[in-house]
Amino acid sequence: MSDRLCSKGNSQLLCYYANVTNQIQIVRIENIANSYFERVVFPGQRLMFEAAAEAVLEIHTCGVASAILSDKIPCYVLRVIEEVSCELDIVVTPQKSAVLAC
Repeated sequence: MSDRLCSKGNSQLLCYYANVTNQIQIVRIENIANSYFERVVFPGQRLMFEAAAEAVLEIHTCGVASAILSDKIPCYVLRVIEEVSCELDIVVTPQKSAVLAC
């Protein structure tokens, strides 16, 4: 599941959160003006979303009759660091030899 938390003028981060507990959680971001993000995350479920760097993900753990705020995680901590991999192409011509990298 991938979601976008729109926020004009802010750079967006690709973020990852996993519910490693055995309880249902509600995650939300409320600290960005004119934006709101909320999802239910089941035990073992993983969530990818885009959010502003200054966004804070609130984790609410569901109890019998209520949900308790159990954690607040800045989204820059949850960012996905993407690796760029490329293969080298070797170009050999009679006049020149070159290695091209992307």
